[in-house]
Order: sequence, then structure tokens, then C-alpha cells
Amino acid sequence: MNTSTVDLSTRPVPGWGGFNATVMRIELRRVLRNRRTMIFTLIFPVVMFLLVSSSIPSTEQSMGAGVIADVNAYIAVSMALYGSAMAATSGGASVSVERASGWSRQLRLTPLNPLAYILLKVVTAFVLGAVALLATFVVAEVSGKAHMATQTWLESGAIIIVGSLVFAAFGLFMGYLIPSENVMQVLGPFMAVLGFLGGLFQGPVDTGTVIGRIQSLTPIYGLAQIAHWPLTRTTTGALDEFSWWWVVNLVLWGVVFVAGAVWRFRKDTARV
Repeated sequence: MNTSTVDLSTRPVPGWGGFNATVMRIELRRVLRNRRTMIFTLIFPVVMFLLVSSSIPSTEQSMGAGVIADVNAYIAVSMALYGSAMAATSGGASVSVERASGWSRQLRLTPLNPLAYILLKVVTAFVLGAVALLATFVVAEVSGKAHMATQTWLESGAIIIVGSLVFAAFGLFMGYLIPSENVMQVLGPFMAVLGFLGGLFQGPVDTGTVIGRIQSLTPIYGLAQIAHWPLTRTTTGALDEFSWWWVVNLVLWGVVFVAGAVWRFRKDTARV
């Protein structure tokens, strides 16, 4: 019998730490087959947009003293943002299911680099967020209910997709923190509450009130304000009405979620 052992230190490490198109394709296919994820990220935002926009008379297509000339466009951006953020959160939180099934433990026994694994989750969340955004924007445009210039569609869409990566980090954090059987039951209602506080469902936040100032501290607020800004800025594109607090809010929450995800990831890998 050959009793020699294999020196694992000589095992070749794959390029990019194991991150490749094949792994990415498998991950996307697995997530897209999740019916609950598809309902919350694709169907719900589109249905909400159609229901809310249909209930608003054509004579009431302005808000905020006429600053927002097309309420349906505001709603389209809000629903696209909610769907994209929810998709990114779900993509990150899928790590909880992998932990429960033992899949993440198996991956840690392979040459897959931990950073590549995190990047895999982030890219998956990015793609899901983009799909959710496109679904809402396409329906809003094809239905003829929302009217925005092409530049506005592109600017708001780019802001939403990039900003939603913050919620991919949030999903990773929660995925490592909450048991798999409870993670989506917790995150679904929680994201809905954040949406209300961030001004996605009831219109612009009035920071002149106590409640408004509290709302301006919530995670979705900064992203919501930046995403809607292309609708409300002056015709010259000046930054007079732009608040840098929106950016600070988004960045600070991003740092908190990334730090939390890294902390829980290290705690989890330390068990191996």
C-alpha cells in the first residue's frame, strides 16, 4: 500500500483566485431559479408601479410645488430602486443557504480564494439588480405612463445599479448573521420598512421635520435622493439643489455593511 501523502501546498492555485465565467454562470443560474427572489425583485416592483401609477389622475402629475413634473417617472425610479436594492440584498444573503447546506464549507476546502467568493456574490447581486432595474424601466416606458429624457433614464439607472452594491454588502452581512431559515423572512419586511423611511413609497422626504431628519439617517435615503435627483435638478444641470449628505449617507452605510460582512466572514471561516 502506498502510504505517501499529498502535499497540498504544491496544488496549483487557479487564476483570479478561482473566479471564472463557469462559476459565475452556475451562481446566476442557481439564484435565478429561486422563485421567491424573482417575485420580490422582478414582479413586485413592476406590479406596484402599474398599480400606483394607474391610481394617479392625469391632472395630478406634479408634486413638490411643481418641482417633480411627472409623478409616474418618480414612481418608476422608486420602484426600480426598490427592486434593484432587494435583488442585491437577496443575492448577498444567499450565502446563508450555502452555509446551512454545507456548501460554503466545501468551497473553503477548495482553492477558491475567499476574496473571489465575495466578489462572486457581489457580481451576482450586481447582475440581479440590473435585471430588476431594467424590468421596471422597460414596463414604465412601454406602458407610456412615465416620461423621462433618455439621459435621465440612463443617469438614474446607473446611479441605482452602482448604489445597490451597498445592499449587496448588507445582504452578505445579514446572510452571515441570520440563520438561513429566517433570513428572507426578516429581510423582506425590513427592506419594505427602509423603502418607506427612505421616501420610495410616499414621495420626497421633508427634512425640515423631526421625522424627516430621522428618515435622512436611514440606509436607503441617500441612494433614493441621488437616484431621483436627475428628475428634480435645474435645467442647467447645476448642483444647487444637490446635497452632499446624500453621498455621505450612502458611503457611511456602505462602510458599515462591508465592515459587518468582513467581520462575520472572518468569524465564519475561523470555524474551519
